[in-house]
Amino acid sequence: MIYKLQRIARDVRVAIDENKTSEQLIADEDIDTLSLEDIVRSKIVEAVRRVVTEAPTHLLDGGEPFGDAIFWRSQCSGWTLLPEDFMRLVIFKMSDWERPVYEPITAADPQYQLQFSRYKGLRGNPQKPVVAIVSRAEGRALELFSCKSQNATVEQAVYIPLPKVDCDGGINIPERCYMSVVYEAASLVLATIGNALSSTMSELSKQLLI
Repeated sequence: MIYKLQRIARDVRVAIDENKTSEQLIADEDIDTLSLEDIVRSKIVEAVRRVVTEAPTHLLDGGEPFGDAIFWRSQCSGWTLLPEDFMRLVIFKMSDWERPVYEPITAADPQYQLQFSRYKGLRGNPQKPVVAIVSRAEGRALELFSCKSQNATVEQAVYIPLPKVDCDGGINIPERCYMSVVYEAASLVLATIGNALSSTMSELSKQLLI
């Protein structure tokens, strides 16, 4: 859902019980003086990134499709390039898999090396598939392990892009994550001005994701 920065900033100010949007937080003679409104707005994108990265899958909505091309290799495994603005995987499923994957592993995960084992039972398979996000010469990619044959196609592939403010001053936030974003932004603002309540706001944000 798209939320206007003006609304988010208002809710953040309410969360920290501060409505004086023009109150300056640095001495008047400082040419780099910022108003509270400016600080709040500057923290919104980072707050969205932090919350959406950590939120349980069931709290997410929307997302963008990817996986137009699969590049195959041995043992019916393959890979597909990730979009440049990729932030988080929502779901990935090949047409011959019995279930989708929601949580990818990385190349540092001990399970990753098992995907290249000569023993079929140790590798991902259509009954228990595995996907890994890795870096390749071509860019970041999602590797899939594995399919019954190379005739399989992408059935579901959705990701959450990096948050950004659109030309109308709005930003996309999963509806069920909104208040968590508000409190996380409040935490970042309070940390910036050296207020000890920052950790309390951050904890409230995390509790709303449970």
